[in-house]
Amino acid sequence: MQLLVLGGNSDIGLSLAHKYASKEGAHITLASRNLEELEKKANDIAIRYQVKAQAVYFDATAYESHKAFYESLDPKPDGVILAFGYTNDQIEAQKKISLARDSISINYIGAVSILEIVASDFEQKGRGFIIGISSVAGDRGRQSNYIYGSAKAGLTTYLSGLRSRLFKSHVHVMTVKPGFVRTKMTAEMDLPEKLIVDPEQLAENVYKGQKRKKDISYTKWFWWYIMIIIRYIPEKIFKRTNL
Repeated sequence: MQLLVLGGNSDIGLSLAHKYASKEGAHITLASRNLEELEKKANDIAIRYQVKAQAVYFDATAYESHKAFYESLDPKPDGVILAFGYTNDQIEAQKKISLARDSISINYIGAVSILEIVASDFEQKGRGFIIGISSVAGDRGRQSNYIYGSAKAGLTTYLSGLRSRLFKSHVHVMTVKPGFVRTKMTAEMDLPEKLIVDPEQLAENVYKGQKRKKDISYTKWFWWYIMIIIRYIPEKIFKRTNL
């Protein structure tokens, strides 16, 4: 198996790379902007699991480069994990459109740009799988993170449509909706300890979900129940909460 991890420097992306290398003997391509760090991680995976692993440059917002990036991959991947993402302070993003734009550009437009290219390849081959890391933040707009959440909501809807499109071509698309994950991105946040999962736990859950061909995977399972409650609170009540 050839696995492409878009966002290979992310904690989630790297944990999934390790999981597939150890469980499947997958050959790994880590894609991100910081090649110096990425090459160290690729070398570690290659030595640890005795697989081929490489680091390649990828910029989610350099949309015009995405087609050439994908065409340069040899061999092409059998599976793709979309793990890059970006979050910033909601209050600051309300004040600076540039910050809001960054969140939307990376979390949504960048994802759509590269996945359309991947989807066309997999559709033509009639095989492959795509795992998109979205977020529970996209399930309902909340005042604490609605700019980030709106971008993730767009990604969730996009993946749903892509799943429907590619089903007839035997390509599996899984949407992953993590809650709080212990990563670099959340390191400075004051989060409830009981609701946090480690990237390794998430990777195990995602791997099992992909093997079972799940369509949507909440990580961990209790987030499904939490978000059911949040989604069905009447708007006239919900707008008065501090969520």
